[in-house]
Amino acid sequence: MPEWRRNLYVLFMVQVLSVAGFSLVYPFMPLYVEELGVTTRGSVAFWSGMVFSAQAVTMMLSSPVWGAVADRYGRKPMLIRATMGGAVMVALMGFAQSAEQLVLIRTLQGFLTGIVSATSAMVAATVPKEKSGESLGLIQTGLWVGAAVGPLIGGVVSEAFGYRASFWFTGAALALAGVAVIVWVQEDFEPPPAEKRVKFWASYRNLLRAPDMPSLYWVSFLQSVGRSVTMPLLAFFFVELLSSSEGAAVLSGLSIGAKAAIGSVSAVYFGRLSDRIGHEKVLTVGAVFAILVYLMQMFVTNAWQLLFLQALIGISAGSIMPATSALLNLRTPQGAHGTTFGLSNSVSAAGRMVAPMLGAAVFPLIGMRGVFGVVTVVYIVLALAALYVWRKTPAGISLRAATRVAGD
Repeated sequence: MPEWRRNLYVLFMVQVLSVAGFSLVYPFMPLYVEELGVTTRGSVAFWSGMVFSAQAVTMMLSSPVWGAVADRYGRKPMLIRATMGGAVMVALMGFAQSAEQLVLIRTLQGFLTGIVSATSAMVAATVPKEKSGESLGLIQTGLWVGAAVGPLIGGVVSEAFGYRASFWFTGAALALAGVAVIVWVQEDFEPPPAEKRVKFWASYRNLLRAPDMPSLYWVSFLQSVGRSVTMPLLAFFFVELLSSSEGAAVLSGLSIGAKAAIGSVSAVYFGRLSDRIGHEKVLTVGAVFAILVYLMQMFVTNAWQLLFLQALIGISAGSIMPATSALLNLRTPQGAHGTTFGLSNSVSAAGRMVAPMLGAAVFPLIGMRGVFGVVTVVYIVLALAALYVWRKTPAGISLRAATRVAGD
């Protein structure tokens, strides 16, 4: 087995373990905040929001820095830092004595982690260019699988052993992922000579001057916003459709699980398909499909229709995200994979930070159907950006031909 493929399979398992670990604690995080209590000012709802937003803000700020460091000193050390740093920070959350302490630890977690971007950068730097879609699609599948099984395991562990034990269980899973990276992942990294090292700001300036990079980062941001706006509000819409809170939580959980399951399968399929027919095509068609699915959710009349359409979102996400990652990889300047995916992670974190505020602002004014309308508009803009990237790609040039040209 080629070294790059062995790395890919190990990194897939690292992705599953890490994402499952992080998502394991999400369902009961507000309940844990309530259990800890607030020692200063502010409501439990305020500090619950801070627990989620603080980590997104610090990750948005730190990801570009870690990406530049990865290009200078290697991607494997950054992956070890992200997994082991995450293991320590999450385990410490199980010892928190107040909501304020929990927010502080989450803030530090945002600075230290970033496993998804570190894994993507490692894969992008080591796989053959013509396998970009398939490889990054498999990594995306690991993300979906982890997101699907994590909350289920978290519910079982928290019920059996309490909230604190769930954090320690997650820390152990992340530490196991870190050990797997140390033992099995190989990287033949040669640091650039001192005279060829690019300064921090210059590296990002060069990156954003690369063809289509600004458009692709807009796609990443809009995808993150569109995917995240409805998540905190979906349970309320199920309550409205059922005319009762009974069963709403179950259906909301089913929608997340179904979306993750379909996304995990479609990411592999569309990753391979995009290697054959072009990533730009798959990205554009996936965005158009998302427009139709979110538009239809504005007109649902019962909970099962909503559940079905929520599951279909997994198809659009499974096509958009691997195609975007592959395009970023193919357009990355030589030796700048850490910088590329570090900034991508920062942009995605910014989207996760903006999305809840957008949903909270729109929901009281025009209701949940209006929120779906706003998300539809977001994906229309995303489709236009994808179409722009597609139109700029010279007609008749295959991926392998483009790769050979880049290599020449």
